[in-house]
Amino acid sequence: MNNPAATSARPALAPAVTAAAGGGSVWRGLGVRHWVVLAAVLLYPAVATPFFTYQIGAQSLALGLIALSLTFLGGYGGMVSLAQMSVAGVAGYMVAIFGSSSATAISLGWPWWLGVLLALLIAVVFASAVGWLSVRTEGIYTIMITLAIGVAFFYLAQQNYGLFNGFQGFGKVNAPSVGELDLSQPLPFYYLALACALAGYGLVSYIVRAPFGLALQGVRDNPRRMNALGYHVTAHRVAAYALAGLLAAVGGVLLVWYNGRISPGTVGTGAMLNILIIAVLGGIKHPLGAFVGAIVFVLLQNFAIDLFDRERFNLVVGGVFLAVLLFSPDGLLGLWTSARARLQAGRRLASHPTP
Repeated sequence: MNNPAATSARPALAPAVTAAAGGGSVWRGLGVRHWVVLAAVLLYPAVATPFFTYQIGAQSLALGLIALSLTFLGGYGGMVSLAQMSVAGVAGYMVAIFGSSSATAISLGWPWWLGVLLALLIAVVFASAVGWLSVRTEGIYTIMITLAIGVAFFYLAQQNYGLFNGFQGFGKVNAPSVGELDLSQPLPFYYLALACALAGYGLVSYIVRAPFGLALQGVRDNPRRMNALGYHVTAHRVAAYALAGLLAAVGGVLLVWYNGRISPGTVGTGAMLNILIIAVLGGIKHPLGAFVGAIVFVLLQNFAIDLFDRERFNLVVGGVFLAVLLFSPDGLLGLWTSARARLQAGRRLASHPTP
């Protein structure tokens, strides 16, 4: 039960939170650079080949959406979860189980839209359960718990043949057709992934300025004080896991449609760490950083093998990762932010020279 002081403090805080969230409109936060990026991603297929549209663009958007869920948890909630790829994998497996795949004895063959809705629901429930288990810890303990959950799900998928079809997984999990529009084709699938990515980015940008997002950031900075003010710290953290789970689940559905299959390797330890690398590489404090990191990661994944052996891909990614963190702990967007700040400072000095 809350004490009277906490009860009286909460109404006093509420107007401040609401006032701070008054500027939470996504449109107010858009600058010229945002419109330039939006125009670039919309026109990208017009200048790119089908390979770059599908293999680079669509894959980056799907992975970026999963990394965005980690960016939201880590950057605004202070909770680094390594289970986001597992949440995406749950959604992908459910799409294969409820829909159609090569494993006809397991897949139910339900309508694709029903399978997707159930997959998202189950993945969000799974993410909420992960959050409920891990929010009572902090720092390295949260990372270890979520890693343990992810590894447990990997072995469950690998060893269970009745539901997950073991190490073979599910093949022929293709994107559906909506009328005459075949979403498995590069151009339609790219715009589907782009629409989901823009929706996810807009949702996160709005939430972090809304009362819930501001309260979540307060919980991140000082959970004891927020609890004393009457905010339910555990409930906010679990709700953040649920919201992040929805983002990861949508990314997981896109990823299984992109690959056309899902197997335990999709949710293995390497895949879980890749999501962390993508989020940190782009800048875990910036929602856009998830997509920037995904683009860099996918480009390295596709073209680093032309310069190095395929077996040394992890070494190349690790080297790039360490180089970025060495010069900018805030990722690639941190480099851009610091460079822009220096440029603006130089312009101010040029326009107002010191006597």
